[in-house]
Amino acid sequence: MKPYSFLSVLLLLTIASSAQVKKDDPKLKLWYDQPAKVWEEALALGNGKTGAMVFGGVNTERFQLNDNTLWSGFPNPGNNPKGPEALPKVRQAVFEGKYAEAAEIWKKNLQGPYSARYLTMADLFLNFNLKDSTTTSYRRELDLNNAVHTVTYKAGGVTYKRESIISYPDKVMIVRITADKKGALNFTASLTSKLRYNTQSFSSPFGGGREGALVLKGKAPKHVAHRASEPQQIVYDENPKGEGMTFEVHVQIKAEGGSTKSSGDKINVANANAVTIYLTDGTSFNGFNKSPGLEGKDPSIEAKADMKKASAKTYATIKAAHTADYKKLFGRVSFNLGSNPELSKLPTNVRLSRQGKTGNDQELQVMYYQFGRYLMIASSRHGSQATNLQGLWNDHVQPPWGSNYTVNVNTQMNYWLAENTNLSELHQPLFDFLKRLSINGAQTAKVNYGITKGWVVHHNTDIWAKTSPTGGYDWDSRGAPRWSAWPMGGAWLSTHLYEHYLFAGDKQFLRDKGYPQMKGAAEFMLHWLVEDKTTGYLVTNPSTSPENVFKLNGKDLEVSMATAMDMGILRELFNACIESAKTLNIDDDFRAQLESARAKLYPYNVGQHGQLQEWFKDWDDPEDTHRHLSHLYGLYPGNHITVQNTPELAAAAKQSLIHRGDVSTGWSMAWKINWWSRLQDGDHALQILKAGLTLIDPAGSTRKGTTPKKDSGQLTNEQMSGGGTYPNLFDAHPPFQIDGNFGATAGITEMLLQSHTGEISLLPALPKEWSNGSIKGIKARGNFTIDMVWKDSKLTQSKIYSALGGNCRIRTLTPVKVLEVKSTPAAGNLINPLLTEAPKPLYKKNEKAKLVDVPYEKGYVIDFKTQKGKTYTIVPL
Repeated sequence: MKPYSFLSVLLLLTIASSAQVKKDDPKLKLWYDQPAKVWEEALALGNGKTGAMVFGGVNTERFQLNDNTLWSGFPNPGNNPKGPEALPKVRQAVFEGKYAEAAEIWKKNLQGPYSARYLTMADLFLNFNLKDSTTTSYRRELDLNNAVHTVTYKAGGVTYKRESIISYPDKVMIVRITADKKGALNFTASLTSKLRYNTQSFSSPFGGGREGALVLKGKAPKHVAHRASEPQQIVYDENPKGEGMTFEVHVQIKAEGGSTKSSGDKINVANANAVTIYLTDGTSFNGFNKSPGLEGKDPSIEAKADMKKASAKTYATIKAAHTADYKKLFGRVSFNLGSNPELSKLPTNVRLSRQGKTGNDQELQVMYYQFGRYLMIASSRHGSQATNLQGLWNDHVQPPWGSNYTVNVNTQMNYWLAENTNLSELHQPLFDFLKRLSINGAQTAKVNYGITKGWVVHHNTDIWAKTSPTGGYDWDSRGAPRWSAWPMGGAWLSTHLYEHYLFAGDKQFLRDKGYPQMKGAAEFMLHWLVEDKTTGYLVTNPSTSPENVFKLNGKDLEVSMATAMDMGILRELFNACIESAKTLNIDDDFRAQLESARAKLYPYNVGQHGQLQEWFKDWDDPEDTHRHLSHLYGLYPGNHITVQNTPELAAAAKQSLIHRGDVSTGWSMAWKINWWSRLQDGDHALQILKAGLTLIDPAGSTRKGTTPKKDSGQLTNEQMSGGGTYPNLFDAHPPFQIDGNFGATAGITEMLLQSHTGEISLLPALPKEWSNGSIKGIKARGNFTIDMVWKDSKLTQSKIYSALGGNCRIRTLTPVKVLEVKSTPAAGNLINPLLTEAPKPLYKKNEKAKLVDVPYEKGYVIDFKTQKGKTYTIVPL
């Protein structure tokens, strides 16, 4: 055999290397032909800690800045010692059917303070002082391939360009400004804040007159009101060393050519050829259990250290590291539904205006999917806080709902996409948060309820890991048990730990982190459950269906017992703990307790209207269109109601969905995408996705009939109407809540891949409109990575990578075979502890109930054995 020459080998290596480099998808760019006038038109950047909304202005550029540790207040447990005496009275009233009385006892004795508020940090302004700001060829874009924001335009015969990134590796926001004419860059840089602050400018003695710096020092309020009616709205501690978080923002400007000069609280750049701006920040946050004012860190230490490291590097060096880091995550998944060259020529906001429920812009739908993954990478990284109601981005001192953590669905929805869209490690900030919550939650369990085992979380929390009920103690007449009397947050959140284990198969994680946290949540629930003497079942009492009410005798009532959501969460948590104990071969006695309690849980009920009963009794109103459908938890994100295993419960869930309707708040519609996907109805899921992709014009919402001033602030919860999507693709509750973005991305994945029934189902809910397409890199339980290609709505090829080995079972709608190994028709239960089916839950059915039809194609199911690290090809027979 003739030996290869050195050049031949080098050529082969180059070709192989090039083949491994994934090409950017040119369709994955949000772009616009004019600057943002309002916050919901600006584009988001982030590295998990620092966030920015970039407006892309011509004469004035604005970067609205956030730090995910900058919150109001300080640790305030808010536990209520009146609780242990009052709880039996609440329960007795519920058992006697005195539901209004139970709610009043709860309000007066078991509520606590409202959560702290997540705050805006600062704004960086660049004023370019253009005599003529008329532009041609204007374009601003966010490239999802590399997380780079770019603005280009031509003014006064000069073409200007600004690139902006926020780097996770280098912990810096960096802006690179260039022009195609030397000496054309002239601007003034300034830092401001909506909080208390002062800014100073400095000229560097080492930069030859071409380097300058800005330092903003600020302080957060010790209290921000929850209600507009509160007498004290924004309260600062007048003692500089008192309560309230401190923070700093540092900016360094390096000009190439020209000069920089400090002037008061600004930096002036004159006649530069190119400019690089570095920005770092820090806060005094020193942990969830320490006062940031009295025990806080010096925020300058972090800001200075990050600046020193970053400013020693060029923009090109930082950009290269940023891009490589980002692509390791984002590049794992590619999704294609075809292209439309004509639509690609339109700005994103125009495409969105043409989509809505009747459009069919599949490129936009793909971009929206990948935008959800982008937002998660930008807002949830190792070492960061968990994502809140707005992820990382907020322009208010008093944001809607405090931009806090609402754990009766919203925080959980933020992480539904973590596993199945191949971003598993980005789940970690939530797990870190759970550890902190479990510490405080053990105290809440003890003080509020006299329960000394396990931990509890109610419906709202914050950076201080508050676990007590909200509601404003007894001072707030609007405090409502329908959301405050809900101790199920810890139980629900804990199920994320088991889902992570099922996808990753990391037994060490399960042993050291997952199971101990789940066990604590389950221990509390075992003590929270009480026996209903009438039925003999174990029930939760008091119990609510989050934020909803039921009607009796013409009255709205909030509190009863054993709502379907409570029972669904308990089934899911107990199942997870039982299976984990088996896997780890530990805690036989505790597992037996859980199995005994699970068998006695109050069953599901199919009500008189054929619906999955939401309440303890058949009180459901078929005209109720409330945004929460919490009683469908067992269908999704729970795994124990399925069309295969529990068809009557699935039919009842479908009837509940029909009653509530499709259009609602943005996050509610995202949840409905997942539910309809689980019902194997991809066409209905797509119908809701498209309705959610209805343009909400924030400019029109800000001042009806007028054009907003440039760089208007974020909308508030007083400016609300119907769900949809803002021009920057942020989900509109409205106002903005990021859970709708994350939930929709998770739901689209559920349309294409499901693995919760003991098998991997390929294309289980493929919409007819998505007749041709491909997706690569999504994940199934068992740590299988799935690629699929389909044509004319039929699978043409799938590749399955097995990271752990083990048995694999797949379900398809057409007969298939495995090329690499022999497969067999599925028989019995699959022996793979990561691919399991939940036990069938007990349920009762009203004799009058008529069930709707739930079409289900059984398809074809095969089993085959896999080896660790190998890929298997699935093709039609």
